[in-house]
Amino acid sequence: MGSSDFVTLFFLVAAVLIFFQLRSVLGRRTGNEKQPFDPLAQRDLPKGAARDDGKVVTLPRREDATGEDRFSAVDAYAPAGTVLNDQLRELLRHDPSFNPKEFLNGAKIAYEMIVMAYADADRKTLKGLLSREVFEGFESAIADRESRGETVKSTFVGIEKSEITQASARDNEEQVTVRIVSQLITATYDKDGTIIDGDAEAVAEVNDVWTFARDVRSRDPNWKLIATEAEQ
Repeated sequence: MGSSDFVTLFFLVAAVLIFFQLRSVLGRRTGNEKQPFDPLAQRDLPKGAARDDGKVVTLPRREDATGEDRFSAVDAYAPAGTVLNDQLRELLRHDPSFNPKEFLNGAKIAYEMIVMAYADADRKTLKGLLSREVFEGFESAIADRESRGETVKSTFVGIEKSEITQASARDNEEQVTVRIVSQLITATYDKDGTIIDGDAEAVAEVNDVWTFARDVRSRDPNWKLIATEAEQ
Protein backbone atom coordinates (compact mmCIF):
# COMPACT_ATOMS: atom_id res chain seq x y z
CA MET A 1 0.00 0.00 0.00
CA GLY A 2 1.46 3.40 -1.03
CA SER A 3 1.76 6.35 1.30
CA SER A 4 -1.06 8.18 -0.50
CA ASP A 5 -3.38 5.17 -0.06
CA PHE A 6 -2.51 5.04 3.62
CA VAL A 7 -3.33 8.74 4.11
CA THR A 8 -6.65 8.31 2.27
CA LEU A 9 -7.58 5.34 4.44
CA PHE A 10 -6.61 7.26 7.58
CA PHE A 11 -8.90 10.18 6.75
CA LEU A 12 -11.74 7.84 5.80
CA VAL A 13 -11.57 6.09 9.18
CA ALA A 14 -11.35 9.43 10.97
CA ALA A 15 -14.43 10.73 9.11
CA VAL A 16 -16.45 7.64 10.06
CA LEU A 17 -15.51 7.99 13.73
CA ILE A 18 -16.43 11.69 13.79
CA PHE A 19 -19.77 10.95 12.10
CA PHE A 20 -20.76 8.39 14.74
CA GLN A 21 -19.66 10.70 17.57
CA LEU A 22 -21.77 13.54 16.21
CA ARG A 23 -24.73 11.25 15.68
CA SER A 24 -24.53 10.01 19.26
CA VAL A 25 -24.67 13.60 20.54
CA LEU A 26 -27.03 15.32 18.07
CA GLY A 27 -29.47 12.46 17.88
CA ARG A 28 -30.03 12.26 21.59
CA ARG A 29 -32.73 14.31 23.35
CA THR A 30 -31.52 15.75 26.63
CA GLY A 31 -34.82 17.15 27.89
CA ASN A 32 -33.46 20.68 27.59
CA GLU A 33 -34.91 21.40 24.15
CA LYS A 34 -36.49 24.84 23.77
CA GLN A 35 -40.25 24.77 24.34
CA PRO A 36 -42.87 27.00 22.64
CA PHE A 37 -42.95 30.42 24.30
CA ASP A 38 -45.82 31.05 26.67
CA PRO A 39 -45.62 34.39 28.45
CA LEU A 40 -47.94 33.21 31.16
CA ALA A 41 -46.03 30.03 31.95
CA GLN A 42 -42.80 31.40 33.36
CA ARG A 43 -42.85 28.62 35.94
CA ASP A 44 -41.98 26.16 33.16
CA LEU A 45 -38.48 27.62 32.90
CA PRO A 46 -35.66 25.99 34.89
CA LYS A 47 -34.84 27.78 38.13
CA GLY A 48 -32.71 30.84 37.46
CA ALA A 49 -33.11 30.47 33.69
CA ALA A 50 -32.70 33.57 31.56
CA ARG A 51 -35.58 34.74 29.39
CA ASP A 52 -35.03 36.05 25.87
CA ASP A 53 -34.62 39.56 27.29
CA GLY A 54 -31.73 38.41 29.48
CA LYS A 55 -33.55 38.88 32.78
CA VAL A 56 -33.38 36.08 35.31
CA VAL A 57 -36.59 34.49 36.55
CA THR A 58 -36.42 33.02 40.05
CA LEU A 59 -39.10 30.40 40.37
CA PRO A 60 -41.04 29.33 43.43
CA ARG A 61 -40.75 25.93 45.02
CA ARG A 62 -43.05 23.42 43.44
CA GLU A 63 -44.87 20.31 44.60
CA ASP A 64 -42.21 19.42 47.17
CA ALA A 65 -43.76 21.98 49.52
CA THR A 66 -46.13 20.44 52.06
CA GLY A 67 -48.81 21.63 54.48
CA GLU A 68 -49.41 25.34 54.95
CA ASP A 69 -45.93 26.07 53.59
CA ARG A 70 -47.16 25.46 50.06
CA PHE A 71 -49.48 28.48 50.42
CA SER A 72 -46.65 30.85 51.39
CA ALA A 73 -46.50 32.45 47.92
CA VAL A 74 -50.26 33.02 47.99
CA ASP A 75 -50.19 34.47 51.53
CA ALA A 76 -47.37 36.79 50.50
CA TYR A 77 -49.47 38.11 47.63
CA ALA A 78 -52.92 38.32 49.28
CA PRO A 79 -53.45 38.52 53.05
CA ALA A 80 -54.79 35.35 54.65
CA GLY A 81 -58.52 35.49 55.30
CA THR A 82 -59.34 37.66 52.28
CA VAL A 83 -61.57 36.48 49.46
CA LEU A 84 -58.71 36.64 46.98
CA ASN A 85 -56.47 34.57 49.24
CA ASP A 86 -59.16 31.88 49.48
CA GLN A 87 -59.57 31.90 45.70
CA LEU A 88 -55.83 31.62 45.07
CA ARG A 89 -55.49 28.82 47.61
CA GLU A 90 -58.25 26.88 45.86
CA LEU A 91 -56.51 27.36 42.51
CA LEU A 92 -53.23 26.22 44.04
CA ARG A 93 -54.87 23.02 45.24
CA HIS A 94 -55.74 22.27 41.61
CA ASP A 95 -52.38 23.42 40.28
CA PRO A 96 -49.53 23.05 42.83
CA SER A 97 -47.11 24.87 40.51
CA PHE A 98 -49.15 28.10 40.37
CA ASN A 99 -47.46 31.20 41.78
CA PRO A 100 -49.42 34.48 41.70
CA LYS A 101 -46.39 36.74 41.38
CA GLU A 102 -44.89 34.77 38.51
CA PHE A 103 -48.28 34.56 36.80
CA LEU A 104 -48.71 38.32 37.05
CA ASN A 105 -45.25 38.88 35.53
CA GLY A 106 -46.28 36.67 32.60
CA ALA A 107 -49.64 38.43 32.28
CA LYS A 108 -47.90 41.78 31.90
CA ILE A 109 -45.72 40.38 29.11
CA ALA A 110 -48.80 38.94 27.39
CA TYR A 111 -50.67 42.25 27.81
CA GLU A 112 -47.99 44.22 25.98
CA MET A 113 -47.73 41.57 23.24
CA ILE A 114 -51.49 41.58 22.65
CA VAL A 115 -51.87 45.37 22.67
CA MET A 116 -49.03 45.84 20.19
CA ALA A 117 -50.11 42.90 18.01
CA TYR A 118 -53.59 44.41 17.73
CA ALA A 119 -52.17 47.78 16.70
CA ASP A 120 -49.88 46.10 14.15
CA ALA A 121 -52.64 43.77 12.86
CA ASP A 122 -50.41 40.82 13.78
CA ARG A 123 -53.00 38.08 13.58
CA LYS A 124 -50.49 35.27 14.06
CA THR A 125 -49.38 36.54 17.46
CA LEU A 126 -52.95 37.23 18.54
CA LYS A 127 -54.14 33.76 17.57
CA GLY A 128 -51.60 32.16 19.88
CA LEU A 129 -52.60 34.28 22.89
CA LEU A 130 -56.38 34.62 22.57
CA SER A 131 -59.27 32.22 22.92
CA ARG A 132 -61.17 31.51 19.71
CA GLU A 133 -64.03 33.84 20.64
CA VAL A 134 -61.80 36.76 21.62
CA PHE A 135 -59.61 36.27 18.54
CA GLU A 136 -62.68 36.45 16.30
CA GLY A 137 -63.62 39.78 17.89
CA PHE A 138 -60.12 41.19 17.47
CA GLU A 139 -59.83 39.89 13.92
CA SER A 140 -63.19 41.43 12.98
CA ALA A 141 -62.11 44.83 14.33
CA ILE A 142 -58.80 44.64 12.46
CA ALA A 143 -60.52 43.65 9.20
CA ASP A 144 -63.03 46.49 9.60
CA ARG A 145 -60.19 48.93 10.17
CA GLU A 146 -58.32 47.67 7.13
CA SER A 147 -61.41 47.91 4.93
CA ARG A 148 -61.51 51.64 5.63
CA GLY A 149 -57.80 52.04 4.93
CA GLU A 150 -57.08 53.00 8.52
CA THR A 151 -53.86 52.26 10.36
CA VAL A 152 -52.87 52.42 14.03
CA LYS A 153 -49.51 53.50 15.36
CA SER A 154 -48.83 52.76 19.02
CA THR A 155 -45.95 53.08 21.43
CA PHE A 156 -46.13 51.04 24.62
CA VAL A 157 -44.78 53.28 27.39
CA GLY A 158 -45.20 50.83 30.26
CA ILE A 159 -47.43 49.32 32.92
CA GLU A 160 -48.13 51.55 35.89
CA LYS A 161 -50.02 49.02 37.99
CA SER A 162 -51.12 45.41 37.79
CA GLU A 163 -52.95 43.15 40.21
CA ILE A 164 -54.88 39.90 40.35
CA THR A 165 -58.49 40.60 41.28
CA GLN A 166 -60.12 37.17 40.99
CA ALA A 167 -59.14 33.53 40.57
CA SER A 168 -61.03 30.29 40.24
CA ALA A 169 -60.60 26.62 39.45
CA ARG A 170 -63.70 24.72 38.40
CA ASP A 171 -63.67 21.23 36.97
CA ASN A 172 -60.74 21.31 34.56
CA GLU A 173 -60.52 25.05 33.89
CA GLU A 174 -58.45 27.63 35.73
CA GLN A 175 -59.24 31.33 35.42
CA VAL A 176 -57.39 34.40 36.67
CA THR A 177 -58.59 37.99 36.24
CA VAL A 178 -56.10 40.84 36.31
CA ARG A 179 -56.47 44.62 36.40
CA ILE A 180 -53.80 46.45 34.42
CA VAL A 181 -53.20 50.19 34.26
CA SER A 182 -50.91 50.97 31.33
CA GLN A 183 -49.60 54.01 29.50
CA LEU A 184 -49.74 54.19 25.71
CA ILE A 185 -49.15 56.63 22.92
CA THR A 186 -51.58 55.67 20.19
CA ALA A 187 -53.17 57.27 17.16
CA THR A 188 -55.44 56.04 14.37
CA TYR A 189 -54.88 57.41 10.86
CA ASP A 190 -57.27 57.38 7.91
CA LYS A 191 -56.22 56.41 4.40
CA ASP A 192 -54.98 59.96 3.77
CA GLY A 193 -52.73 59.90 6.83
CA THR A 194 -54.89 62.19 8.93
CA ILE A 195 -55.31 61.41 12.63
CA ILE A 196 -58.91 60.53 13.33
CA ASP A 197 -58.54 59.15 16.86
CA GLY A 198 -55.98 59.37 19.65
CA ASP A 199 -52.84 61.50 19.78
CA ALA A 200 -49.44 60.86 18.21
CA GLU A 201 -47.59 62.52 21.07
CA ALA A 202 -49.68 62.46 24.26
CA VAL A 203 -49.38 59.60 26.73
CA ALA A 204 -52.78 58.13 27.58
CA GLU A 205 -53.66 56.03 30.61
CA VAL A 206 -55.55 52.83 29.82
CA ASN A 207 -57.40 50.78 32.46
CA ASP A 208 -58.18 47.20 31.48
CA VAL A 209 -59.60 44.15 33.23
CA TRP A 210 -58.58 40.96 31.44
CA THR A 211 -59.35 37.34 32.26
CA PHE A 212 -56.98 34.53 31.32
CA ALA A 213 -57.83 30.84 31.39
CA ARG A 214 -56.56 27.42 30.49
CA ASP A 215 -58.00 23.94 30.26
CA VAL A 216 -55.81 21.53 32.22
CA ARG A 217 -57.04 18.66 30.01
CA SER A 218 -55.84 20.31 26.83
CA ARG A 219 -52.61 19.34 25.10
CA ASP A 220 -51.94 23.08 24.91
CA PRO A 221 -50.96 24.13 28.46
CA ASN A 222 -50.83 27.84 27.63
CA TRP A 223 -52.99 30.48 29.27
CA LYS A 224 -55.16 32.44 26.83
CA LEU A 225 -57.13 35.65 27.08
CA ILE A 226 -60.83 34.81 27.26
CA ALA A 227 -62.42 38.15 28.20
CA THR A 228 -61.59 41.87 28.09
CA GLU A 229 -63.22 44.84 29.76
CA ALA A 230 -62.23 48.49 29.75
CA GLU A 231 -62.48 49.89 33.26
CA GLN A 232 -64.01 53.35 33.43
